Amino acid sequence: MTKVSMKTPVVEMDGDEMARVLWGLVKERLVLPFVDLKTEYYDLGVKNRDRTGDAVTVDAARAILRRGVGVKCATITANAARKSEYALENIFPSPNATIRAILDGAVFRKPVTVSLVKPAIAAWKRPVVIGRHAYGDVYKNVEMSVDAPGKVELVYTGEDGGERRALVADMRGRGVVQAMHNYDDSIAGFARSCFRYALDEGLPVMFAAKDTISQVYDARFRDIFNNIYEAEYKDKFGEKNIDYSYTLIDDAVARVIKSGGGFLWACKNYDGDVMSDMVASAAGSLAMMTSVLLSPDGCYEYEAAHGTVQKHFYRYQRGERTSTNPVALIFAWALALERRGILDGTERLSGFAQSLQTATLQTIESGKMTGDLAALCHPPLTPLDSWDFIDEVARALRPAAGSW
Repeated sequence: MTKVSMKTPVVEMDGDEMARVLWGLVKERLVLPFVDLKTEYYDLGVKNRDRTGDAVTVDAARAILRRGVGVKCATITANAARKSEYALENIFPSPNATIRAILDGAVFRKPVTVSLVKPAIAAWKRPVVIGRHAYGDVYKNVEMSVDAPGKVELVYTGEDGGERRALVADMRGRGVVQAMHNYDDSIAGFARSCFRYALDEGLPVMFAAKDTISQVYDARFRDIFNNIYEAEYKDKFGEKNIDYSYTLIDDAVARVIKSGGGFLWACKNYDGDVMSDMVASAAGSLAMMTSVLLSPDGCYEYEAAHGTVQKHFYRYQRGERTSTNPVALIFAWALALERRGILDGTERLSGFAQSLQTATLQTIESGKMTGDLAALCHPPLTPLDSWDFIDEVARALRPAAGSW
């Protein structure tokens, strides 16, 4: 078989722990045998980020802006325990947050559904898609520990020297304070990305925040969404018979649980982080969630939405073959290569990527799956380890080779 060719590399960002092990395995057994793969490689493993002063993360994000498509493995966001474990010199911010800050836009997370695995929310007949703002809020916060009584103020100093002040708290003793920010143009880019995605997918949009409590910060999100929808998208939504609505985040949670799915739920940055995990878990598994960061100027970064699977990695280090679900990693590669093929006009590459997604779903539907999914089936099935599951996907993929 002649391998599928590529015109433009994708930006490949390697990761940490068990996710890194499976990343290499997916690439070795499901991509390289079929594709003359071209990547611009960046090692975002926690040790290399520490060695480079996190410059490698910034370089990778800028490479995505140049190349248009990136694919990222799960990475460690270090804390004090991880700093000690990996003998790190520094603790840097989440690499995902750094990349999102540079690309901006929105993250869209959609569960991968299969008929053998029933969602925990019985009412869901179609996937609930999460649209998550990709900049600011708690991920760009400034925090301070206060050790004694005193006054905490929020101060804005304009370029003209003028000042505005707001009292945060008269601290009566020890405590903590936090400040967050966002930009109108980033919020507007988030809104437009959500509306464009919804039009492409034919999905209604619900945006949720808490403007009753956050009457300035969250209200700014609400107003920008509404103004852009009314001015730019209302007629287009009407043509597709879909709509846009705003509601409070707590009302949205109740509404989503009772819904049949089939809509885009737009969330602020932290809300989207939490709710995407809830949707993924309720749909079956955190490892069954696709994730793409779409920048306002049309750059795409695909990633696995789950973490590095730390406990499985420790078992792997002891010589065990774990039953870790690699579906999100497989789909990250497949969707990135599909987008690369669309942007470059290389139909064989897009065809391969679509076949890889189909082969993965067919493998699961045939009853061959990892432990997290096997336990959810009725009756539970005997699980495969990750290596055998990937080999089964490869077997399902090979007959499709003549179609691309």
